Amino acid sequence: MNETLLTVVGNVATTPVYRELPTGPVARFRLAVTPRRFDAVRNTWVDGHTNFFTVWARGTLGSNVQGSVSIGEPVIVQGRLKVRDEERGGQHWTSADIQATAVGHDLSRGTAAFRRAVARRGAGGAGGAGDGAGGGQQAPDEPSFEVEPEPVG
Repeated sequence: MNETLLTVVGNVATTPVYRELPTGPVARFRLAVTPRRFDAVRNTWVDGHTNFFTVWARGTLGSNVQGSVSIGEPVIVQGRLKVRDEERGGQHWTSADIQATAVGHDLSRGTAAFRRAVARRGAGGAGGAGDGAGGGQQAPDEPSFEVEPEPVG
């Protein structure tokens, strides 16, 4: 299967929104990614264009994101890229989503304390379906709750 797998480093731009759905828990948040480079002529660091991604975390990963991630924190997200195009009210919208398989704090920019999640009975348990680690349920094609994609310039 041809998929675009990526690892993105950025900052959490919105408070994670958490929902318990019939298919299991889901959390989503926006991730801001701004490349930086050193400008030798000006002898200073320069920020590039900021890209925003909507990160979707399902199953146990979604529950853990809700309890671990806050606005402004530096994180590393690994997952599958999905670009969506749609028409709404006569406007063309494009959004870039990441179906996350892993989310963690960027320890090059701070410290974190790990706490092992307690396995939930009936929700797949440790390492089972819905744990967000690549096994279990396939993410549906469309998000389970409303997302506002970015307008195309």
